[in-house]
Amino acid sequence: MQAVDTSLLERAREIGLERGIPLREALVAAGMVGDHDMISALGRQWDLPVMQTIGDLEVDPSVLDKLPVSYLRKYVMVPIKQQGDAMVVAVNDPGEQEAFFDIIRSLHLREMRRVLAPKQEILGAINRLVEMKDESAKDIMEDIEEEEDEFLRDLESIQDITAMETEAPIIRLVNRLMVQAFRERASDIHVEPYQSDVKIRFRVDGILHDVLSLPKRLHPAVVSRIKVMATLNIAEKRLPQDGRIGIKLGDHSVDLRISTVPTVNGERVVMRILDKSSVLLGLEELGFYPDDHATIERLVRQEHGIILVTGPTGSGKTTSLYSMLSRINSPDKNILTIEDPIEYQLKGIGQIPVNVKVGLSFASGLRSIVRQDPDVILVGEIRDLETAEIAIQAALTGHLVFSTLHTNDSSSAVTRLIDMGIEPFLVTSSVNAIVAQRLTRKICPVCRQQYFPESESLLEVGLSQEMLGRDGYLWRGAGCKECIGTGYKGRTGIYEILLMSDTIKSTILKTSDSNIIKKQAIAEGLHTLREDGARKVEEGLTTIEEVLRVTQQ
Repeated sequence: MQAVDTSLLERAREIGLERGIPLREALVAAGMVGDHDMISALGRQWDLPVMQTIGDLEVDPSVLDKLPVSYLRKYVMVPIKQQGDAMVVAVNDPGEQEAFFDIIRSLHLREMRRVLAPKQEILGAINRLVEMKDESAKDIMEDIEEEEDEFLRDLESIQDITAMETEAPIIRLVNRLMVQAFRERASDIHVEPYQSDVKIRFRVDGILHDVLSLPKRLHPAVVSRIKVMATLNIAEKRLPQDGRIGIKLGDHSVDLRISTVPTVNGERVVMRILDKSSVLLGLEELGFYPDDHATIERLVRQEHGIILVTGPTGSGKTTSLYSMLSRINSPDKNILTIEDPIEYQLKGIGQIPVNVKVGLSFASGLRSIVRQDPDVILVGEIRDLETAEIAIQAALTGHLVFSTLHTNDSSSAVTRLIDMGIEPFLVTSSVNAIVAQRLTRKICPVCRQQYFPESESLLEVGLSQEMLGRDGYLWRGAGCKECIGTGYKGRTGIYEILLMSDTIKSTILKTSDSNIIKKQAIAEGLHTLREDGARKVEEGLTTIEEVLRVTQQ
């Protein structure tokens, strides 16, 4: 180690007194000497081996049952490998003898060997050991609550958690929330601050569930950690922000879309989970009955026109559209998409992300796509008149166009387009079909059981005791560990497909009333969303309550 300036040494002493840390740590904190250089010097002084980086841990994570994580962090020590009867422990301060012998006693070992390692390497190894033990976010919260009161007080005053010396528990908590959400098949993680606490909720199969309640004082640190990961502005708490985090969970590449909004109780964060390595569902796996499946197969093979998929946010519209595109994706077709965001990456298809900041909207992107000689175009969503007009012009000039609209049912989509300002004759000449859809939760296969429904509830979905046959029973889930006590696991789609027949076209030219259009479609054989749901209730795929929940007008 090089000689240091006296004034710098004095400054390091001041830092040591302010933070209550030893002089050697203060020298590192003041930037006068690197942690690796300090460890090398201590290794020579104490005649101990040095590990500048800690690689794979070769130790059973069950050691954490006898060694509290808070204890390891406090004394900056971690067992890293077993060598015969001896355990190798990485330490940061060789002078900390008492804690070292405590570990020997706790693990009932005859021999332990010390190696010196930088503080951040040891803290990182402790985190990995915890990951190997696979604790839940709740376990981490219990661990945090065992920490000293000073640690919790520090969290309130420090905004940038990257500057915190005791940052590991918060980093682990946020990481574990992400891992836990992914394993529980959640689509979203909500961090919701209230007056006295912070609620963590997961959306699983479309329904929000409470997962954890955090003390209010942890809220700034949790939000700051998420913002650091998403490269958002930590200091800006008054304006909404959007970002993304790319993480790897085993074999899965996962994108987290982060949205923060300021509320009266602090910043609220929602993280949308997109598994980029998830397998795209085929058309036959979406829940179409054979008659509807044959209709869709015929529609996607047409040369031109618009196929609209409608439904509220989170009803599976994008998944359906991607499955349709995959069915017709071939080397002889030029398929281009404009999306916000790109949820799946499809081979052989050109995908363009909307970027409003640089002026790339659905309308401007679609205008450029048309000049790229496409055969098939996917527009993520028709949001305005300009986008609708370009999509219709593309359909009329020999392109097959797929897109989505936010409407309750298929006939309402016609009304919506006309309300936007599209002439009825353009709607009838360009739109081939409108598919309305919802996602219903499927009954858990592990805890499903028979029950006899009441006549009133059967009537609500258009069923009767006679239709159920001689036995007259239906199925529902009792709730088990596999389905987190909900009685449901996974989802399937229910659909109604409005085809543009000659009579439907003439009805649209006379009126834009969705009720009249729907009556005409039903007379021609349209299965409504509720009727399609009723078929799935009969088959034991879902429940009456689920169908009523997603089809309420």
